[in-house]
Amino acid sequence: MRTTLTIDDDVALLLRKEIRRSGEPFKQAVNRCLRAALSSSAGKAPAKPFKVTPIALQLPEGINLDKTSAILEALEGPMHR
Repeated sequence: MRTTLTIDDDVALLLRKEIRRSGEPFKQAVNRCLRAALSSSAGKAPAKPFKVTPIALQLPEGINLDKTSAILEALEGPMHR
């Protein structure tokens, strides 16, 4: 299959280094690198989902939860501003 592909500059630099190292033609080097990258990512197990464990927050008694400034003052002190 023939296709046009725009390669980022940093990827092109890595590809040129690989071509110099391996001595392969451009087409073969690109195909080999793509195969290796695509096959290695296909075999990976999916990452475990991130799990958050909630904790109960406790404010000092007598704090009105409807007043944000009172909560900040209770938690951070009078210099919270």
